[in-house]
Amino acid sequence: MKFIDEFRDPDLARRLIGQIRHEVAAHPTIRPVRLMEFCGGHTHAIFHYGLRQTLEGDVELRSGPGCPVCVTASRDLDTAMALSGVQPDVILATFGDMVRVPGSRGNLQELRAAGADVRIVYSPLDALSLAQANPDREVIFLGVGFETTAPGVAAAVLQAEKVEVPNLSVLSLHKLTPPAMRAILDAGEVALDGIIGPGHVSAVIGSDAWSFLPDDYGIPCAVAGFEPLDLLGAIAALVHAVAEGTPGVFNTYGRSVPPAGNPTAMRMLDQVFDVRAAAWRGFGEIPRSGLVLNAAYAHRDAARRFPVEATDTPEPKGCRCGEVLRGVIEPSACPLFRRVCTPRNPVGPCMVSAEGACAAFYKYSE
Repeated sequence: MKFIDEFRDPDLARRLIGQIRHEVAAHPTIRPVRLMEFCGGHTHAIFHYGLRQTLEGDVELRSGPGCPVCVTASRDLDTAMALSGVQPDVILATFGDMVRVPGSRGNLQELRAAGADVRIVYSPLDALSLAQANPDREVIFLGVGFETTAPGVAAAVLQAEKVEVPNLSVLSLHKLTPPAMRAILDAGEVALDGIIGPGHVSAVIGSDAWSFLPDDYGIPCAVAGFEPLDLLGAIAALVHAVAEGTPGVFNTYGRSVPPAGNPTAMRMLDQVFDVRAAAWRGFGEIPRSGLVLNAAYAHRDAARRFPVEATDTPEPKGCRCGEVLRGVIEPSACPLFRRVCTPRNPVGPCMVSAEGACAAFYKYSE
């Protein structure tokens, strides 16, 4: 194992920054190189270490839909809130950053204040423990996340089957990242020269999963870690590929990301889930971008067991969260940013989660 200080070496950082600037200066027609990170952790790290400002003029960094909390559609959140009231003995379990995400009729935190039994858990297995401790109550786990968190939910479902706990069900709002990236590129709203590939997601699906970017779209992808040298190394690889016109997939996070990913995690996903279309906030429905429990585990699918009606609702008036998620605008271009929408009183989900672009921009910019 390497010590974390090895990825925060100021001298190496200066050399990488110099390399990036030199490469862009030698090919002025590519300035600025426009890159998008597809990971909320990357967004936070980029702002935290001041990489946007450091590379300004040479590299333009755009934030994509890398926050799974942020891209959860209002309709799906309304469904979760409705499920908490389908019967009086329901416990709705979810991660902490979901409770403040606004739906069309408030959020889960307000619902809990009104008397609903909404519990914050730190793992899907905590929801299983809740079900075991409350055998006379139905525990519904609100599963939100990308390929990173979905295997944990699959493991909890498999464990619930193994130990025969009948009162645990899952509302799966899990989403797949490559289809969303295709949606951004197909829409053509923002011209991108390269993609900073998500580190945690790629640890599950592998760096090879991004080969469609150079193959189908002719742009490079560099999978990155979360330390400043990780990100600078990925940016340097992308700038070089753009300058030389040699798109490819560059795994600059090889200590954690194998080319084929994690086969155990992928097998669990295949065993428990089917791939379906899913609604993304700011995008609408994206084909084959969601995970739902398959027929073998339909008895644990909360959406099938407790059908409730939820309709599409517009974003709050003035909120431009959808455009932020697609990388079309910066958070500061939203008329509500800082004026009405703040981390204490979020109007849109991008201000709720620490991985949201608006929250990062609010905390670190200016």
